[in-house]
Amino acid sequence: MIVEAVRTPIGKGKPGGALSSVHPVELLAHTLRTLVERSGIDPALVDDVVGGTVDQVGEQAMNTTRYAVLSAGFPETVPATTVDRQCGSSQQAVHFAAQGVIAGAYDLVIACGVESMSRVPMWSSVPPGADPFGPGIAARYPEGLPPQGVSAELIAARWKLDRETMDAFSADSHAKAARAWEAGLFDAETAPLTTPEGRLVTRDESVRPTTTPEILAGLRPAFEDEGFARRFPQIDWSVTAGNSSPTNDGAAAVLITSSETAARLGLRPLARLHSFAVTGSDPLLMLTGVIPATEKVLRRAGLGLDDIDLFEVNEAFASVPLAWLAETGTDPARVNVHGGAIALGHPLGASGARLMTTLVHAMRERGARYALQTMCEAGGLANATVLERI
Repeated sequence: MIVEAVRTPIGKGKPGGALSSVHPVELLAHTLRTLVERSGIDPALVDDVVGGTVDQVGEQAMNTTRYAVLSAGFPETVPATTVDRQCGSSQQAVHFAAQGVIAGAYDLVIACGVESMSRVPMWSSVPPGADPFGPGIAARYPEGLPPQGVSAELIAARWKLDRETMDAFSADSHAKAARAWEAGLFDAETAPLTTPEGRLVTRDESVRPTTTPEILAGLRPAFEDEGFARRFPQIDWSVTAGNSSPTNDGAAAVLITSSETAARLGLRPLARLHSFAVTGSDPLLMLTGVIPATEKVLRRAGLGLDDIDLFEVNEAFASVPLAWLAETGTDPARVNVHGGAIALGHPLGASGARLMTTLVHAMRERGARYALQTMCEAGGLANATVLERI
């Protein structure tokens, strides 16, 4: 079960962003310290810390999670490891942590994640000229695998999602996030922090309360390419910076334990980690794994879509949750109720834990019994998790 969940505010992932001066180890350490403070646990009792980071290079190399544990002031005896399942890295960290508790390997464990995209830009781990795929992939996919933005365009084309629909969805994400902030609904989950320059950061920086579909309509397509246009003539080139998630800095952490340990330590349960699933999908479309992952986790849980009160479907691009909605027929009013990554931001390695932090607090605030979280991931992967409020 989850007994505490916190996140930093999310900064813009560019030089001058609110959190750009904060080292990624310190971003993650801040959430770990806050998690311990809010839960009241002795950090010496933590059996392991499992963290997610995508670009594990430069300032995010050398097992970032371990150094965050040490920077947070935990005893040196507390171990840590860093995992990579691309955008789902820290959701996978939650799965690993919970599975360790279920197996009896852990009594108390932290799942977390961090990404500083201003200090370690996306694809920093792939230097110019490097081939991260190898000859076997070239043989299996001789025409090559497109970047995620082109996959998002292919999804829009397949599900007949026009520019107006995606822009309207994106503007609504900003509106929901702005309303949630104004209503104080993020206060319980966020851990404000002070930058090295003395700036107190309390809110997500990417939320634009005044964004409208008309404003977004003025943006140019972000991924238009002549080569891909010839290869994929069905693409209408409608994915823009406005209907995609931005690059961001942030961290999040979740404290996981068993019901017995929670009772012994006097910890307040927030939600039970009910069921888990991970799946692979077509790496050409790349981002559609959320659809079969949802089906798979619901089968494992013995539940149907109508049993789920709240959904978090990561807004890597507007076309992803819109395709998911088209396939599942879910009521949009139950999806990303406080906005999603298009507004709040998508600090890659932190996003899985960030979504889960937002979700468990939203479940409590709304009295939801069941919730489902799913994330698309590069390479044609997706995680899905069902939570039950206790």
